[in-house]
Amino acid sequence: MIEINNHSDNAIIVAHEIYGLNQHMASVCSALGEQGYDVYAPDLLHTTEPYRYEQEQAAYNDFMAHVGFEKASALILQLAKQLKKQYRNVYLVGFSVGATAAWVCSACPDISGVVGYYGSRIRGYKQLEPACPVLLFYPEVEPSFDVDQLISELRERPQIQVHKLTGQHGFGDPYSERYVPASADAAYQEMLAFLKSIG
Repeated sequence: MIEINNHSDNAIIVAHEIYGLNQHMASVCSALGEQGYDVYAPDLLHTTEPYRYEQEQAAYNDFMAHVGFEKASALILQLAKQLKKQYRNVYLVGFSVGATAAWVCSACPDISGVVGYYGSRIRGYKQLEPACPVLLFYPEVEPSFDVDQLISELRERPQIQVHKLTGQHGFGDPYSERYVPASADAAYQEMLAFLKSIG
């Protein structure tokens, strides 16, 4: 687990992608820590080393076979319940599968807000009613579903904000070949404003 302690009264749990706690997740945690938040990023895969990007299919298979969204969300909520005893607010920031797990957690009253980057599998849980404000980011196109259709359905709920940004799945990751700096920066600034607005 990555932990950053600034003695804040607001904590952020970062839920990683299929690759695990890689450089991208470490940089996200560091950036959020620099904003004054206490940050916790649990290792949902329990691996000694994160997967490399070229191992995408193996990483996905491992996550689905040994973790899955229900187990991932249960692990995140277990940590959130512990943190809620010492923090005023506990926020979730998730990426890809981590975003879907964070979305599943959004129904829990212990969570004060959720930010999700390209949580494509949220479409399987779209009827869930969040108990907190939610901010979601999607790329222009996803190979497995209609982005615009999902965004349209999610925007029907007043507590959900959704933004579509230029690029593909992974646009926010500076270590990925899919990185789009302008989209990554826009999403990051929007996330910070969102977290401050609900804090």
